[in-house]
Amino acid sequence: MRDMPTTPNKVGRVTRRSVLLGIAALGLGGCATTTERALVAQARASVPPPPPPPMYYARPEERFPIPEVDVSQIDPVFWRTEVDYPTDEPVGSVIVDTPNRYLYHTQPDGRATRYGVGVGRDGFEWSGRGHIAYKREWPRWNPPDEMVARQPELEPVSIANGGMDPGLHNPLGSRALYIHQGNRDTIYRIHGTIETATIGKPVSSGCIRMLNQDVIHLADNVRDGSTIVVIPDPITAAQYA
Repeated sequence: MRDMPTTPNKVGRVTRRSVLLGIAALGLGGCATTTERALVAQARASVPPPPPPPMYYARPEERFPIPEVDVSQIDPVFWRTEVDYPTDEPVGSVIVDTPNRYLYHTQPDGRATRYGVGVGRDGFEWSGRGHIAYKREWPRWNPPDEMVARQPELEPVSIANGGMDPGLHNPLGSRALYIHQGNRDTIYRIHGTIETATIGKPVSSGCIRMLNQDVIHLADNVRDGSTIVVIPDPITAAQYA
């Protein structure tokens, strides 16, 4: 009988790629062991995060240097971009589309700059029509008395105690835009945050959160006195017109 060939053929050859594909398939299957799932998770974790676009690079020139945005923590649909956005609101208006987690700064010719935002969680949403009364760079945070009543641990930074100093960990971040209705401060703000993963989510006590790089861009381009419309649902937008 003729001996079988000792050189492996294509059927018998095991490649690194086939092993990796096999591990991935096991990770997706319902019968994968804990070890196999751990191997898949380890392989995924070893993939470096994507680099940010230039608009989300670090801002070392700021009073408190702002780190680069970890864009792996935010869905690209919430990155700053220019879009078509026809509206009856005046050019330069700020429109917050709460359910879709977007803020639009309207531009000429039916265009707008669109930013991803974090919005108020259930029970803390604010909607209505007002104006941007003024803006502040690296503002102090003065939690309102009702917030301190809910969270007594905030007493050291209450209004009576002078608030919280500016800085990266100040909840208002690098910029704050103050929302008024007539001469009344609504106590709601558009402000920056370093908590990248909260963009696109209902997380705040009613304020509108933006990436620090984005709120700087907005503050540099929006004028004091500009209209702001915060809508809870596109269908109900007409009630604020």
